Amino acid sequence: MSFDTALPIIFMALMGISMLVYVVSDGYDLGVGMLMHRATEAEKDVMVASIGPFWDANETWLVLGVGILLVAFPRAHGVVLGELYLPVTLMLIGLMLRGVAFDFRVKAKDKHKRTWDRLFFAGSTLAAVSQGWMLGRYVSGFGTGWNYPLFAAAIAVALPMAYVLMGATWLIMKTEGELQERAIQWAKVAWLPMVGGMVLISMATPWVSDVVRERWFALPEIIALMAIPLMTAIALLAVRGLLNSHVVRGSVCWLPFVLLIVVFVLGFLGLAYSIYPFVVIGQMTIWQAASSPAALKVILIGVCISVPAIAGYTVFSYRVFRGKTGELKYA
Repeated sequence: MSFDTALPIIFMALMGISMLVYVVSDGYDLGVGMLMHRATEAEKDVMVASIGPFWDANETWLVLGVGILLVAFPRAHGVVLGELYLPVTLMLIGLMLRGVAFDFRVKAKDKHKRTWDRLFFAGSTLAAVSQGWMLGRYVSGFGTGWNYPLFAAAIAVALPMAYVLMGATWLIMKTEGELQERAIQWAKVAWLPMVGGMVLISMATPWVSDVVRERWFALPEIIALMAIPLMTAIALLAVRGLLNSHVVRGSVCWLPFVLLIVVFVLGFLGLAYSIYPFVVIGQMTIWQAASSPAALKVILIGVCISVPAIAGYTVFSYRVFRGKTGELKYA
């Protein structure tokens, strides 16, 4: 395979990894936002402090992924955003509500603070539901018929539950005392709906996508691919076991969160296998959608500068603000 032929694959991989990092990193802080209404006023401050150093930078990965889609796969960009115009708009409204509410709640008087907390919850929920709908429509190849919107609606419900579980395990890792205990209970409540949603969606995906069905239910591929659902099931059962154990309150409080990251990575690998070599399933391959090799080479120079910078800052920020969350403070 020549370098010119491999370039679209490289950009598709970068776009996929960017979206995976976004879903994992912004997923937990969206989950924290959706849990805000369950917390006391003091606990809300701690919850906001736990995501304060990270939440804005997490969205950089979304910008990177969409940017790669725009410049590296302009033909697919038009198709994808044309189909998803409304949910993308709703997602952006939700993210803007989060950004405004996050900063204004700190300076607001007590009588207005609850309003900003509600807007933070509403923005988080709207963004998560919109992302679930977009994922469902994308995986089904933007098909027409009553079953496709139903499938997208199922993911629009399941993905927020996954985010809530991620947010709860993040709080287990980052907090102590009563809030940590409450986070454990929140995680237990969210675990079953998330697992049930994953099972139902996994069963429905081959039903709505011929491409996925042919990929996953052919011999001998199905034998090797069984490792993905089996490892996912083991990780999810391990999370549940840890939530029922006292050890999660101690030195391994980080483990449920890490196991959920593993679940998301396994889901990403399964999705990547299902759609390759398409950018839009059943409609457009990577090479059909890609910019010219000359353009991709120029874009690659910018990517080689920006991606290490974003990754380096991400690692640095998580390292600096590691450990348990303290009191919420603003200059």
